[in-house]
Amino acid sequence: MDIEQHDQLLTYLRVTRRIGPDEMPQIRTLAGGVSNRTVLVERISGETWVLKQALAKLRVKVDWFSDPARVHREALGLQWLEKLCPPGTITSLVFEDEENHLIAMHAVPQPHENWKNLLLAGRIDLDYVEQFAVILGTIHRRASESAVPLAQIFDDRSFFESLRVEPYYAYTAERVPDARAFLRALIDDTRARRFTLVHGDYSPKNILVHQRRLILLDHEVIHWGDGAFDVGFALTHLLSKANHLPAHRRAFVKAAVTFFADYDDARGRPQSDAQTERMIVRHTLACLLARVAGRSPLEYLTDRQRDLQRRAAIALMQSPPLRVSDMIAQFHRFCEENDAAN
Repeated sequence: MDIEQHDQLLTYLRVTRRIGPDEMPQIRTLAGGVSNRTVLVERISGETWVLKQALAKLRVKVDWFSDPARVHREALGLQWLEKLCPPGTITSLVFEDEENHLIAMHAVPQPHENWKNLLLAGRIDLDYVEQFAVILGTIHRRASESAVPLAQIFDDRSFFESLRVEPYYAYTAERVPDARAFLRALIDDTRARRFTLVHGDYSPKNILVHQRRLILLDHEVIHWGDGAFDVGFALTHLLSKANHLPAHRRAFVKAAVTFFADYDDARGRPQSDAQTERMIVRHTLACLLARVAGRSPLEYLTDRQRDLQRRAAIALMQSPPLRVSDMIAQFHRFCEENDAAN
């Protein structure tokens, strides 16, 4: 079954008694995802669902495959994140169908906006940045406090390997010889670190804003591992937008600094944990490079901005800063000097 074929989906919903035999919901395909078919179902009762069906081959220019069973990892993530996240920041699971690799969850109420779109429009609200940090810090703190049973439940990291390690780090290492040693060492160190629940796709595109509250989506890469990955992945999006929007660069840099400080507070991580901070720096540099040279490049960067980000990441990899604040400042300076030279 293909849920983007609306007649097939309607028949399926009726046959499986998810809806009444004569019910005629409104069905609309949602755009934007590369790894899933995603459809909105609006029922006569007013209840609204988002249905997701995982693709075996992702919708990107290069070949990128992943087992569609990963959607069931997302269902598991939904159930646990509802317990771990601040109230109101996770949508709830409606049903799961293992045969068709399909899940349904309650939709975020309208009106809502995608936070990535707000940021690309230059609308940088530090209250949203703080919420973004607190959600992640809370997940990492509460999960580490409940390592039993979470470490066992989320022990399988195969989807993290196929959707992050290979397309972001390993693929980039093959394409960029100057970063190969850095990335291969980071892969080894990441696999060895298992401290908390890692979302694996913690970015503004997976955040909807409803009534000034952030709601987190897309949990198919969730696993027990290195929380520093989430922080570096998130910082990458803020710094890439600083590269992309020079008129708002200082605001994005401030947002990056604010995000890390607020994450640290929410996580409750000891300030003396220098190793974790170094891992966050390394993941940020790796993701900055991967988002211009990996299997999933950021679509909004121009060719010149991709080249700048590539050069900046490689340069910083040669002697990585020990502190996140120093890394942010050096990346900012690299962007400013490049713009001045051009």
